[in-house]
Amino acid sequence: MQEQNFINKLYTNDNLFILNGMNSNFVDLIYLDPPFNSKRTYSAPVGSKAAGTSFKDMWTWDDVNEAYLETLAEDFPALEDFINTVSIVHSSAMSAYLTYMAQRIIQMHRVLKDTGSLYLHCDPTASHYLKIILDEIFGKNNFRNEIIWSYKKWASAQKDFVRNHDILLRYAKSNEFIYNPQFLPRAESTRKRFGEKKIHSGAKDEYGKRIPSITLDEDSVGVKMSDVWEVPIIAPSAKERTGYRTQKPLALLHRIIKASSNKGDIVLDPFCGCATTCVAAEQLGRKWIGIDIEKQAVGLLMERLGDASGVFDNFINETIPPKRSDVTIVEPTKKEIRARLYKEQNRICNGCGNEYLLKDLTTDHIVPVVMGGGSYYENYQLLCANCNQTKNKYPMEFLRMKINARKSKMRTKIVFGR
Repeated sequence: MQEQNFINKLYTNDNLFILNGMNSNFVDLIYLDPPFNSKRTYSAPVGSKAAGTSFKDMWTWDDVNEAYLETLAEDFPALEDFINTVSIVHSSAMSAYLTYMAQRIIQMHRVLKDTGSLYLHCDPTASHYLKIILDEIFGKNNFRNEIIWSYKKWASAQKDFVRNHDILLRYAKSNEFIYNPQFLPRAESTRKRFGEKKIHSGAKDEYGKRIPSITLDEDSVGVKMSDVWEVPIIAPSAKERTGYRTQKPLALLHRIIKASSNKGDIVLDPFCGCATTCVAAEQLGRKWIGIDIEKQAVGLLMERLGDASGVFDNFINETIPPKRSDVTIVEPTKKEIRARLYKEQNRICNGCGNEYLLKDLTTDHIVPVVMGGGSYYENYQLLCANCNQTKNKYPMEFLRMKINARKSKMRTKIVFGR
């Protein structure tokens, strides 16, 4: 069973490859705090636990994995149109960033259980664009909350209101999502008037006149938590602080995990950074999976998750992408597989589009194995010998580019007689 192989495991690799190797309907809760396309480079200060770690939050099309573009175009054509529009309205960099995020959110939706929820942490730089991405992938009716994380920090000298909040976009995969109501203490004025007992209010007498509120014998559980969360940022001198520039407080993750998961559930953080989600999940009796591409951060993650942190030591660090166990693994040379592909592709090469005999077509991986693609039926295609040789170990976009270049050259010869 794949679950047992994932418990308390930290992957240091591109999360797209890791997610692609995970089974469908596998995790109970996903929290992600991805880069925001803030045009900044974040580096930890010298002398801190996270010294040596950094990441670039500036995006170009070089950051997009072309091997997965075909899935985006085929399964979410409206999303592709939206992203192309963003390149005109905003910038090519934002369009590249949204493509990068969409590729990963598609996989997150797949691995999430039907009872699961996703919390995407962002700021105003891209939150409005990311919400449209989530609306398309999760379905706009599965949007649950826009949570405002409010905090205090030193005011800047800019001619603006002080920016003291981030945004958490909360989505469920279906109407069967897990939700445990969270409560805050009553206001001091309410406690002075009613104490800690439940309040019964809103009733009217026979003439329609409102009856004054009264207290009941049962103790109150507090005030139901709203979508504005006042959680302090981590103080510079706090023991919790690692020096990681984008570190979030454990108290924030505790709220999310308590509200949208139960003990024993699996919590996934595909951009786990300094592993705050993993630590919070362990403290609350959940299983966890962390993914981060920053290899220099491995030491920090191991220290925080290991004995030195005093939290726990039952974790594994892995760099090799997993393999799905919920799909049928097939050998590409089997006659029945080739025959099925031949029929589904209408006897044509999936590259150039020309018709061939079955014996003249070769079985090929759509997403190359070196880029996280697996040997299962959904990842196979038939290509002619020429297209297969041209594509080699590269993604399909490379083959498409070569084919288009050849067609353009042929048109030039026909028009100009050269």
